Amino acid sequence: MTDDRGARKREAAMAAVAMVQDGMAVGLGTGSTAAFAIDGLIQRVRAGLRIVGVPTSERSARQAREGGIELTDFARHPRLDLTIDGADEIARDSLALVKGLGGALLREKIVAAASDRLVIIADEPKLVSKLGGTSPVPVEIVAFGHETTTARLAKLGANPVLRMAPDGTPFRTDGGNLILDCGFGTIEDPARLERDLSGVIGVVESGLFIGLATTALVATPGGLVRLDR
Repeated sequence: MTDDRGARKREAAMAAVAMVQDGMAVGLGTGSTAAFAIDGLIQRVRAGLRIVGVPTSERSARQAREGGIELTDFARHPRLDLTIDGADEIARDSLALVKGLGGALLREKIVAAASDRLVIIADEPKLVSKLGGTSPVPVEIVAFGHETTTARLAKLGANPVLRMAPDGTPFRTDGGNLILDCGFGTIEDPARLERDLSGVIGVVESGLFIGLATTALVATPGGLVRLDR
């Protein structure tokens, strides 16, 4: 990541952090841009902000806990006021998303669905006219019989590739599942594809987030752009 791009991601993150108010229950996203937001929340908590957080990954939980953010769960807070997270692609007109290149898509979608507002933070390359042109769609699957799940996804027109960890073994999510990165090319009907993927036996969840994002804060070289659904 270039310094300029990192600075723009931080700019978007800080704009989202400014939306958090005292007493909120906040979803804490996963990924490089979300990490900037967690850092910003840590600074506000140290300055007196009172919030509780639900993290979308063990990585984000560790960062928040070490920074002094009190963590909670859905037993105590079944609804969240606001979630701040990143995205791999954002459809400009609909705010439909591709997420999951960071490997946390299942927990991210659970948290997003339990949030009154989902604020997506990103820099300009993530903003697209149609999903699928710059990123594969991550699909989380159970490990048992993953070969058969892969074959079923291929019949849907995907080009499924099993994600590997740096040590050469299959990547495992925090829930112990595998991820197939599925290349569909430009997706004309993301909502239909999301339904089709959810109907495949062995699929736990897909990285298509339809109708969940309420706001996108996109940092561009010309300044911050806010998009609302």
